[in-house]
Amino acid sequence: MLTGPTPTVEFARRLRRNLSLPEAMLWQKLRLRPAGVKFRRQHPAGRYVLDFFCAKAKLAVEIDGRSHDGAGSQDH
Repeated sequence: MLTGPTPTVEFARRLRRNLSLPEAMLWQKLRLRPAGVKFRRQHPAGRYVLDFFCAKAKLAVEIDGRSHDGAGSQDH
């Protein structure tokens, strides 16, 4: 299972409480476990936080948005 250092885990917890509108809309669908597949939201992976992650399928889903538009974020 993917995980991250304590600061990343804490950051992921804060992000779970403050989903963006596109993330919240997608989460409403993914939380129903489409095709029996379980997703996690705001999952820590090393120093990154994945918007959605399915361990069984080894699939990460990233939603583009304002959080990715900040200075240096695009280059990173």
